[in-house]
Amino acid sequence: MIKRLLPSCLILTLFFSSGCLFSKKTGTPRESSQIAGEMEDSFKRRWIEKRTAELVAQRTPADSAQTQATREFGEKFEFRRAPNQ
Repeated sequence: MIKRLLPSCLILTLFFSSGCLFSKKTGTPRESSQIAGEMEDSFKRRWIEKRTAELVAQRTPADSAQTQATREFGEKFEFRRAPNQ
């Protein structure tokens, strides 16, 4: 009797000690649109600031440099989200 019970107990112990059975993660993580939007806005702002500084260093007036950098950003990068989100 004990010879039959011992392997069964060992198998059950291994099964239940191999990790939590009910807290497995599901598939791929979902992307938060708010976080993605904040990252896009941050990237756009930093890129335009950097490009504006480069243009000003080349003796372009500040207002013209800002306008040109914004236009270049729109030509070079395309965002996936709508502008009003």
